[in-house]
This record gives sequence, C-alpha cells and structure tokens, in this order.
Amino acid sequence: MPSTDQPVPFTADDYRARMTRAAESADAAGLAGVLVAPGPDMVHLTGYRPTADTERLTLLVLRAGHDPVLVVPALEAADAERAAGSPALTLRDWTDAANPYTLTAGLLDAEGRFGISDNAWALHLLALHKLLPGTSYASLTDVLPMLRAVKDTAELERLAAAAAAADATYEQILKVRFSGRRESDVAADLAALLLGHGHSQVDFTVVGSGPNGADPHHEAGDRVIERGDMVVLDFGGLKHGYGSDTSRTVHVGEPTAEEQRVHDVVREAQEAGCGAVRPGAACQDVDRAARAVITEFGYGERFIHRTGHGIGVTTHEPPYMIEGEEQPLVPGMCFSVEPGIYLPGRFGVRIEDIVTVTESGGRRLNTTARELAVVE
Repeated sequence: MPSTDQPVPFTADDYRARMTRAAESADAAGLAGVLVAPGPDMVHLTGYRPTADTERLTLLVLRAGHDPVLVVPALEAADAERAAGSPALTLRDWTDAANPYTLTAGLLDAEGRFGISDNAWALHLLALHKLLPGTSYASLTDVLPMLRAVKDTAELERLAAAAAAADATYEQILKVRFSGRRESDVAADLAALLLGHGHSQVDFTVVGSGPNGADPHHEAGDRVIERGDMVVLDFGGLKHGYGSDTSRTVHVGEPTAEEQRVHDVVREAQEAGCGAVRPGAACQDVDRAARAVITEFGYGERFIHRTGHGIGVTTHEPPYMIEGEEQPLVPGMCFSVEPGIYLPGRFGVRIEDIVTVTESGGRRLNTTARELAVVE
C-alpha cells in the first residue's frame, strides 16, 4: 500500500529564515546579492516551483538589508502567491507587454557582483547585463556552494523519512528472486517499492550484476542475473521533496572467499568514512579515511570515485567528500558515504549510507545491515 505519512509543512517563517541566510551569506562573500532562477534553489528558498520553465523571466532577488522580491510573469502570479514562502517576500509581476528586465534592473546594484543559479537561462542573464553593463555574475556553485548544505530540523526529518523508505525498499528487495531475471526486472521492482513507500520521484535504480557491477553508474539492462553473481544495488529519489540514496551489494548464492574479502574491505572503509564525520573536520577527511582502508588492502586504484556527495532537495549537491575539499563539516549537513571497489570484467562492491553531521559526530540515516546479503 502507498505510504500516507505526511511531514510537518514548511512555514513562511522557515522560508523567510532561509532567504535571510542566503542574503547574509552573499553579503559576507562580498556579493551584492543572489539571483535565483526556477529550480532546486527556488524551491528550497521559497517553496515555489513554476508549472513551466519558459522564456518568460521568473527570478528571485535576494539582497542583504532588502526585502526578498520575486519577479514573475502575471499569468503565473496566482501560482506564486499560493507558494508557502510567498508571505515572506514581495511579488512583482509583469505582463507580456512590459519589459521584465527593466523591472528587475531596478532591484539591483548597477555596479554589483551577483551570485546566480547555475541553471539560469543565458537569455535572461545577457538581457540584464545589457541594461546594467557594470554588473557581473558568478555561479552559485562557485561563490555560495553551501547555500543549501546545512539543513534545518524540518528538512532533516524529511531526509530521515526518505532514508527510512529506501531502507524498507532494500529489506523487501532481498525477498525477491534475482537469478534468472534481468537487471531491468529487479530495477523495476526497486522503483515500484520506492513509490510504494512514499517516493514521488525515482531518480535512479542501479542494478549492476557480475561484471556490470564494476561500472559504478551502470544502467540496468537486459543481462540475466546468474547464480554466483555479485550485484550492486544503488537506488533513490525524492520523498516529500527530499532525497534518498543508498547502496548495498548482494550475492546470488554463497560468495567465494575473495568476493567476501572485497566486500569486507569496503564495509570497513565505509565504517571508517562514517567514523570520520564530526563538526570541524574537512570534507576531504571523510574521503581520506575511507580511501586509506581500501588502499591499505591493495585496492586503492580500484576506488575510482569520490566518497560522497551532499543530498537535499536534489539527490546530488554540495558538499562533496573528495580530496582537496577543505570545507569544514557543520551540524545539519547531510551527505553520502559510499566507498567502492571495482574489478573490471569481474564484479564491483559499494556500500552507501546518508549521514548527517551532529553536534558531536555523525549519524547514519540509513540503518539496514551492511553485511553481504545472500539472495536467490
């Protein structure tokens, strides 16, 4: 039966606090403000998701010391007014007979440098710059990468619920038959289970059997799963607007000693990565802790991706657990810890949990067993 649990709704005050933090963060970074186009940033900051992404300008303008303003086409204004965050901002609508860029230019510092959503249309950015040639713009990923990284209590509750739904999906997939079925059949089972446990959107269902498991982002295909296969499962999506993402590796029938050993190494590395999570540690410290274990056992060259990525209103977002990322961990950050070993032409192993930073360390949101499960 479909999940009917509903989260506590975000309030206008929640969105007001997020917009204020964004404007203050921009000011601290030396920016004149933040320009937010339709997409994940706008949903996070205002609760507004336009019904269509068109050539008509929709833009949220945030500046420290100024009220937030959402510039929106008049024919979309009613939808914008119904967004949960609308009481916390000023709505400025425009008709097709008007020039929305002139309206927006009046809200900006003519000589300012602004952070702008990565997915903003070049059409809109170029039109603004034409009116305000003294302005400059930088990607939010470059100048405010932590914009959505620290989650509030209500966001953490949604992430925990999404993780619990993914865990329930894994527990149920262990009961289905693997051998003699195509990878795509098991992937379809995973998708149906995620939806049954309350997900509104399934983003990925990786089922990498045998040699396909050595490809971290293998698309489930027509390969028939055989007895003796190691099978990497990596699946997730959105529940109540927040992401899930978990990986477990199972074996069809009893594993060989080597397969068990490789799995044990990855499990130890994943434990080390999770153990490195604490306030003040750098993101790269998590990567280093997991990678050191795999390197110690001689598989360092077979761990071919970063250890983790942030998660929130999208399943992949900053921060990233990777060498060179010195961003300190802060309570409320949520990200994956997912080391793996990939042996080309043979098999792969990956174990992944979503972890949140607490005041004293880290807490896994995924709680299913990490031992190598045997399936039929």
